[in-house]
Amino acid sequence: MDKILEGLVSSSHPLPVKRVIVRRVVESAETPLSQAQCRAMFALSTRLILKGPDPFQRQVGRQVLEAYARFHRDEFEAFFNRGLVLGLLQRGYGGVGSRDPAILDYVQAGLRLIISCPSVLELFALLQVEALRMVCERPAPPLCARLCQLLGDFPQCLPRGRKLSLAFCQQLVRSMAHFQSQGSREPELRLYVSQVTQVSGLLRSIWKAEPDTLLPSLQELFAVISSTDTSFEPSVALASLVQHIPLQMITVLIRSLTTDPNVKDASMTQALCRMIDWLSWPLAQHVETWVIALLKGLAAVQKFTILIDVTLLKIELVFNRLWFPLVRPGALAVLSHMLLSFQHSPEAFHLLVPHVVNLVHSFKNNGLPSSTAFLVQLTELIHCMMYHYSGFPDLYEPILEAIKELPKPSEEKIKLILSQSAWTSQSSSLPSCLSRLSGKSETGKTGLVNLGNTCYMNSVIQALFMATDFRRHVLSLNLNGCNSLMRKLQHLFAFLAHTQREAYAPRIFFEASRPPWFTPRSQQDCSEYLRFLLDRLHEEERTLKALSSAKPSETMMSDESLAQGTANKAQVFTEAPCTGGEERTLIERMFGGKLQTSICCLNCKSTSQKEEPFTDLSLAFCPPASFENVDMQSITHSSEVKDDCMVQTSIVASSPVEESALDTSLAVSDGCETVMNEGILKDLLPAELSSENITDSDLYKVQDSKNVSPKPVSENTPSVTDLLNYFLAPEILNGDNKYYCEKCASLQNAEKIMQIMEEPEYLILTLLRFSYDPKCHIRRKILDNVCLPLILELPVKRTASSLGVVSRGWSVDVEFSDTGENLAKKLKPSGAEEVCCPELVPYVLSSVVVHSGISSESGHYYSYARNITGSGPSLGLCHQSKTMALASHSSLLAGEISHAVIENDLDANEMSKEWFLFNDSRVTFTSFQSVQKITSRFPKDTAYVLLYKKQNCSSGFNANSANGLWVNGDPPLQKELMDAITKDNKLYLQEQELSARTQALQAASASCSFRPNGFDDNDPPGSCGPTGGGGGGGFSTIGRLVF
Repeated sequence: MDKILEGLVSSSHPLPVKRVIVRRVVESAETPLSQAQCRAMFALSTRLILKGPDPFQRQVGRQVLEAYARFHRDEFEAFFNRGLVLGLLQRGYGGVGSRDPAILDYVQAGLRLIISCPSVLELFALLQVEALRMVCERPAPPLCARLCQLLGDFPQCLPRGRKLSLAFCQQLVRSMAHFQSQGSREPELRLYVSQVTQVSGLLRSIWKAEPDTLLPSLQELFAVISSTDTSFEPSVALASLVQHIPLQMITVLIRSLTTDPNVKDASMTQALCRMIDWLSWPLAQHVETWVIALLKGLAAVQKFTILIDVTLLKIELVFNRLWFPLVRPGALAVLSHMLLSFQHSPEAFHLLVPHVVNLVHSFKNNGLPSSTAFLVQLTELIHCMMYHYSGFPDLYEPILEAIKELPKPSEEKIKLILSQSAWTSQSSSLPSCLSRLSGKSETGKTGLVNLGNTCYMNSVIQALFMATDFRRHVLSLNLNGCNSLMRKLQHLFAFLAHTQREAYAPRIFFEASRPPWFTPRSQQDCSEYLRFLLDRLHEEERTLKALSSAKPSETMMSDESLAQGTANKAQVFTEAPCTGGEERTLIERMFGGKLQTSICCLNCKSTSQKEEPFTDLSLAFCPPASFENVDMQSITHSSEVKDDCMVQTSIVASSPVEESALDTSLAVSDGCETVMNEGILKDLLPAELSSENITDSDLYKVQDSKNVSPKPVSENTPSVTDLLNYFLAPEILNGDNKYYCEKCASLQNAEKIMQIMEEPEYLILTLLRFSYDPKCHIRRKILDNVCLPLILELPVKRTASSLGVVSRGWSVDVEFSDTGENLAKKLKPSGAEEVCCPELVPYVLSSVVVHSGISSESGHYYSYARNITGSGPSLGLCHQSKTMALASHSSLLAGEISHAVIENDLDANEMSKEWFLFNDSRVTFTSFQSVQKITSRFPKDTAYVLLYKKQNCSSGFNANSANGLWVNGDPPLQKELMDAITKDNKLYLQEQELSARTQALQAASASCSFRPNGFDDNDPPGSCGPTGGGGGGGFSTIGRLVF
């Protein structure tokens, strides 16, 4: 029968004829045959299956083998024995090699036919060994897939025992690493993917049946992809394994990988790069989840060098995967994380910028709903990156044009996304003994390192930085090649805005801006420093302008070029209205105002007027005396107290080094020559101090009792408005302070009136809290609580001349000694002057500098601040130019009513405003309520310097300036400055990485110890510990200086 069948299949008879005869041969299998005849039929069918030249012969072989083996099972069991199977697997069959998948097809068919025979157990044991041998020989995808199919159908053939099973899984992983596709056409790729899926499916079954094999298999997987052998590149097919790893294992596995000291940086870099390559695998699931988890894990242990290298190496590849629908969701997730976390430099984003427009246009033309949804996500990502790295209009304008019709996320959402995505915000999965990454706080703001009693500078700089319009003007200046103080301030502001550090050390700026009479590393007055700084910046700008205008020009500038130059300047700054004369400096435009002092002789009624510029107003506290029954002695004493208060400004004049600076000082301090409304005074004055026999010791008795115990405060706490009204109230000059009238040629009683003629953009108010104690020879601190209104209305006298720029220069002829001598008691207005109706200009509180301590020689400064821009909400105050008659002091106080109404209306708005607490290196969120209640909670912590922002109906600064695309509101940084920030950010990440490695080594060899940072929720914001502010607490004042 075998000869007939062999001749038939090889004959030239028509195929239908052959099939009829074959059918009859198969039907004859039921007839009894001898053992030799059966063996001959089995051998023939085996030869046809394995060596048949065409599909027909191979099909005939399978049909005959199956039919004869079913009816002659014993004979087939004897034929299909261990020797035959072993020979086929190791040596092949004739010309068919042992690595031909057909061999495994035949073996699987044989196993299926003798599955119920006892001898099959022997074959299972043989195949367990042979399967392990075969995977160790790195079979090609077709053979490996066929083997896995066999093992899947007959799990009894899988290697048994933990050791063999584990070895099989590991070797199968390594075999997959060698897989390569046999072609690039779609049918070939589909076949390749199905083969890989077959192999990964077997591993999944093994991991599920034997969970102990999972972790060693993953370790083998990581060993493969982390190999630094350049001669071998693992196959992307390994990506198919990721979908079978339980997501619950992410935390454990990532922590194990990132904290393993045996894993070198080069190996981790290779592994991460190859995992990112896996995004190309079409059917893999959760690859992006593991890639992002590993990126976060590396950030948590501060291995920033790896993250930087991998991002720059692979970011373009990930972006290119967005073109392929099958892998687009995973690629976009990884791309978003890589870009949003890479915040120290625009380099990664700028690698993609040239390709964004083409991708956007492609998906717009596509029109599919999935493409539109993807485009919205991509647009949000792009807006976040352009917001963070503003200042590249040539790069961003084409992108903005392409995505202009797509929704744009709000600024609040962008800030939230950026703050949550930065490497420095990744939560650490290390043990608690390792310090958490000291990146920027959740506020996104940068602190300033205390360089040794430099909190007076830090608090002032943070207040100026949060003055948004001023900051934007400074950042927009073109100061390349200039080594001026303004250049250093610009450098400092740029780093505060863009550094990745938690706190920046302003060493260069400190050395350049420190007044020469300030002793290094000692406590100083922040108000004095602020005045000196603004004066330096102003004089420096004036000098540079004078030098540039003094240079001889060969030809006269034409009217056209002059107009062009003016237009260019307008692109940098929005100039204040100017009617001729010298161009105002930046400090003048931002902080400069005009104050007019009028003195009217009560004898001849002649009036002398003097107008002088100011950058801050020094507001005195009321003397502790009643107006109703004051005699000459108490008046004299009151004047002495004011003289003491004047030491704050006049003491500086005692230094010969500073006399020149004082000649041009912008601060107008009328000292304490203001007296509060008598009704308020009565309410504030403690009963024990209401007598006429008031002394200096009595004045501070309440403050010094129990060191700094809170004083009894009445319900009518004075407000900044009260102090401002007191400052501007008319004053009678008599007695020792009589006015010398030139017309009368003698000393005469006179009335002195101060009026604000021009209001500044930013109003700086200094509360005169330090007065000189001649007995103890120290500057004592007035600890009175002061109510800080959110809205302040500044009375400004409007005249025809004041509509223009009155200033012709910056020199201020303020005679501090004369001013001190003329300090006198203030009485009610005499009504001799004509009634003045000033305009009330609304201001909103921008920042508060707080002093913590009981004397100027010790303590600490910190500041509260928030972002307020000129283009921000006008709070309904624009075009509400209220006027009030100043016939009496009490009528001006009625302005409090409008303040209260406005503030009540703003309660809801205020809740949404962000306030920040800047305490040297530490920056935290806070609220306006905390600002208001600071002194009532911590008696030594008092508001000292206030910064108010004028509420304009239109922005004082053009956010779409022609010199750059201002995506986030701040102007673009010049390339030199941006390069410096990028370089420092990279250095910072390397420092953090080195520190983390050192700590990891220390933690591995020693027990963990945690040292508290010294702050406590029950301490004031400016405290060093349980004792609170800089003075007291059982320590000497000298030893407890500013920290």
